[in-house]
Amino acid sequence: MSAFPEPFNFVALDACHQQMQMHLAELAALVAQMENSGLDAKAQRQAGAIETFFSSTARQHHAEEERNVFPALLASGNAELVAAVQTLQQDHGWIEENWIELGPQLRAIALGNNWFDVDEFKHGANVFLTLCQDHIALEESLVYPEAKARLAQSLANRVKRVP
Repeated sequence: MSAFPEPFNFVALDACHQQMQMHLAELAALVAQMENSGLDAKAQRQAGAIETFFSSTARQHHAEEERNVFPALLASGNAELVAAVQTLQQDHGWIEENWIELGPQLRAIALGNNWFDVDEFKHGANVFLTLCQDHIALEESLVYPEAKARLAQSLANRVKRVP
């Protein structure tokens, strides 16, 4: 029996990581824009796209990992893998906590409001960038390859059992 829901593949999860990297680069550019030039129509568009993505797609992505990827790895008995997954679960909490502060600032920028402190925005954005980039690096270097290998093995074993 597969530890992953069926049918399951990592194409959407991998694609979401690419989208996250793109939006994180846009966030870094927005921070520089707000420091150097302040609020303008381009900053508003960028902020709106970033806020929408991380408030919806990224949150759904993390929920899917918690539901469909992490449980099998936590049950693996591999201490290094279990520790990595627990770190990623903790990261999800920290990312969400940071987002609760950063999201409204991005919404304000998107709406053309200037009520927030640029230095506070810069700090929050930089923390968020670091959290997300480190999180993705751990997933892509250890957790996703291990999960993909386990899924492939499970599918191969199932094919062997089919008469």
